[in-house]
Amino acid sequence: MDQVREAPTAEVEAAISPCTWPEQKAPRLQQVLQEVSQRCGGPCDLQFLAEMPIPEARAWLEQLPGVGRKTSAAVLLFSTLRRPAMPVDSHHHRVAQRLGLIGPKVGEAAAHALLEDLLPLGWDAQQVYDHHEALMFHGQKCCYFHTPACGRCVVLARCPFGQARVGKVAE
Repeated sequence: MDQVREAPTAEVEAAISPCTWPEQKAPRLQQVLQEVSQRCGGPCDLQFLAEMPIPEARAWLEQLPGVGRKTSAAVLLFSTLRRPAMPVDSHHHRVAQRLGLIGPKVGEAAAHALLEDLLPLGWDAQQVYDHHEALMFHGQKCCYFHTPACGRCVVLARCPFGQARVGKVAE
């Protein structure tokens, strides 16, 4: 963390260049790391979040500039903390709406709580990660925003949106 915070921004940008908008994300990342250091009273890592209940850990993270529900969950789930917090990205959100897991007017922020409530009790971080990845991958490779490939969808029998598009009746 300290190396990223103190590095020249151009180096951080180069290191994260595979992601979208690295020129925007690099300075934001460094700003957030500065804020973390200030809140901790010096260099620190986020390991203390592993001891907090997930809602409290998310609330701590969401007080940082630019950190919302998706980012707080992603930090907890995808980092070495490996906490079972579920990030909801645009793909996950779209698939959940089309499957009828959340309503058509539920925004991404509200979807986090609603979709987390649907997860089986006791799921560990790996199970939450696998669930997130499966819905995200399905949204990227089949359930596209424009012209979804409903005809080859593996969950078509459970998808009211897809059934309406292809004219099939639920099984």
